[in-house]
Amino acid sequence: MDSQTSQSSQAPQSPHTPHTFQVDLRGLVDLLSHHLYSSPKVYLRELLQNAVDAITARRAEQPDAPARVRLYAEGAGLRVEDSGVGLTESDVHGLLATIGRSSKRADGIQEARSDFLGQFGIGLLACFVVAERIRVVSRSARTPDAAPVEWTATDDGSYVVRTLPDEARREPGTTVYLEARPGAADWLSPDRVRTLARDFGSLLPYDVRVGDEAIADLPAPWDRAYPSPATRRVALARHCHDLFGFTPLDSIDLDVPLAGIRGVAYVLPTAVSPAQRASHRVHLKGMLLTERAEQLLPDWAFFVRCVLDTDSLRPTASRESLYEDETLAGVREALGERIRSWLTRLAAGDPERLAAFLSVHYLGVKSLARHDKEMLRTMLPWLPFETTDGRLSLEEFAQRHPVVHFTRSVEEYRQVAPIASAQGIGVVNGGYTYDSELVEALPSVRPGTVVAELDADTVTAHLDAVDPSEELALSSFLAAARARLDPLGCDVVLRAFHPLSVPALHLDDRAARHEQARADAEEQADDLWSGILGSLRGSAPRARLVLNHLNPLIRRIGSLQDPELIGTATESLYGQALLMAQRPLRPTDSALLNRAFIGLLEWATHTNSTEDGPR
Repeated sequence: MDSQTSQSSQAPQSPHTPHTFQVDLRGLVDLLSHHLYSSPKVYLRELLQNAVDAITARRAEQPDAPARVRLYAEGAGLRVEDSGVGLTESDVHGLLATIGRSSKRADGIQEARSDFLGQFGIGLLACFVVAERIRVVSRSARTPDAAPVEWTATDDGSYVVRTLPDEARREPGTTVYLEARPGAADWLSPDRVRTLARDFGSLLPYDVRVGDEAIADLPAPWDRAYPSPATRRVALARHCHDLFGFTPLDSIDLDVPLAGIRGVAYVLPTAVSPAQRASHRVHLKGMLLTERAEQLLPDWAFFVRCVLDTDSLRPTASRESLYEDETLAGVREALGERIRSWLTRLAAGDPERLAAFLSVHYLGVKSLARHDKEMLRTMLPWLPFETTDGRLSLEEFAQRHPVVHFTRSVEEYRQVAPIASAQGIGVVNGGYTYDSELVEALPSVRPGTVVAELDADTVTAHLDAVDPSEELALSSFLAAARARLDPLGCDVVLRAFHPLSVPALHLDDRAARHEQARADAEEQADDLWSGILGSLRGSAPRARLVLNHLNPLIRRIGSLQDPELIGTATESLYGQALLMAQRPLRPTDSALLNRAFIGLLEWATHTNSTEDGPR
C-alpha cells in the first residue's frame, strides 16, 4: 500500500482496515493547550525534546550518527529538522495509538512519556497551542529501505497519513512544519524562536541552531575551567545576574554525582521572607524543565536561588515541575547538606564573608539551627540577638551572664529590658522569629549554661522592697491608687529601683493578658456568653503597676491627700508606663489616658486660677 488516509474517530471504519484507532483529537488538543501547559511557549521545548530524543535513540544504535537540530522561522511558520532515528509508517500508526491511549486517562500521559514514541506524540500535539496545521515528514534510520512517511494534522481533529517518494527525504531524520494559528504568529517569529530556543536548550549536548546561530552554551558556567577562584566567582556572578537579575553575595556548588546533579546556588543579596516560595531553574538532561521548581531545597534555604542540571529527577506529565518522590526527597536533603557545609566553611575560614551573609540572612540560618545542633554550635559566635547588653551572639552573652534570661515576646522584653539592665539582669529578646527556641536549645550545645524565662514575678523579685514603715505611711495613697486601677485588672506595687528617672513600670505576663482579654470579652458579651466566659475566670495573676519609691515625682504624688487627684495621677502613671513599654493600647486604655490628661489640666488650671485670683 503506497498511501493510507485516516480520519478522526467520527469517520466510518471498515472492519478490514489494517490500522484503526479512536481518539478525540480535538478534545486532546484542548486538554493540552488549556489544562496541561502553563504557557504557549512550551511548544518549542516539546519540539526540541522530540528532536533530542530522536537523536539519542539513533545514537544508541549508531554512536557515530550526526546529532543536528535546525530551526528555521519562515514567515508565519516554523520548520524543525533533526538527524534522529526517524519513523516508518507503522511507527506513525503506533504513535497515533499511543496518543489515543494518552487521551483516555490522565496517567496515560505520564505513561506515554516513558518511551520515545510517546514523548514524540504528546509533544507534537502540544504544538497545536500555537499552530493550526502540523506536517511531519520522517524517514527511519532503523529501516533504511522504508519509504519516507508524512503525517499531516489540523486543529479541527482531522489528520492524514501517507507514504512519500524516496526523494522526499533521502537522509534519516524528521522535519516538522508548523503553520501558525490566527493570533499566534508572534510565537513563531525569528526573534521569539531564537529566545525560546536559547532559554530551553542552552545546556543541550547536541548541535542545535536557529538558522546559523548556535544555541547551546557548553560547558555549563559551573563546569567551566577558570584561571582562578576569583575569576570563577566573577563569571558566576555575571551568570546569576543574566539569569535571575541580581548579583549574588556568593555562589555555592551543588554537585551530587550519585543523583546525577550538577549546578550552583546563588545567595540573594537582600533579605526575603521565609514564607516566600523560592523558584529554581531545573534542566533535565540539558533541557530546561522549569523555572519555578519550588520543592527543590529544604524550606530553611529560602535565601538562595538554584540552577542545575539533572538526569535522575522525575518530571510531572506537563514537564513543568518535579514529581514528589523518594528521589526528590533524597536530592533535597543532599542539596541542603551542600548549603550547610558552605556555611560551616565560612564560619571556619572566612568570617568577613560570613558576617556579611548573616547581616542579611540570619533568619534562614536561625531556622536551620533550630533543628540542627551542629549548626547551632557552629553559629553560636555569629548569630545576632537583641539583648540588654546590645546586639550580641548567644555565645558572648552567655559568657557575660551566669543565667541567660529571655522573654518570649517583644512586648515583654520592652517592659522589662530597661529595669532588668539597671538591676544587672541580662535579658535576651526571644520575641523574634525562632529566637526563643534557639535560646532554650542553648544548654544542649553549651553544657552548663543556665537558661530561664524572665516573667513579671522574676523582675519584681529583683527590685528592692521599700522599708515597711515608709510603705505603711503611704497606705492611704496606695489604697486609693489600687481602687482606681482595680477595674482595669491591675494591681499597684511600691518598690525601689533604678534608673531613678523611671517613675513607674507596667508588668504583666501571658497569663495576665489572657485573663484581661477574657474579662474584656465578658464585659462586652450578652448574658449567655458572659456567663460562659465568667465560668472560665481563674486565679491567673494580674498585671501590676510598680511605682518607683526612689523617683521624686512618685514621692510628691504619694504626699497627696485628695483621693480623686491621687486616682487621676495614678491613671496618668499607668498610661505613661504603657507608652514606655510600647504596648498597643486598648480602647479602655486610650479613654483612660484622655481622661487623666483632661483631669490634670483641670486640676492645674483650677490651682493656678485660685492662686492668681483677687487678693
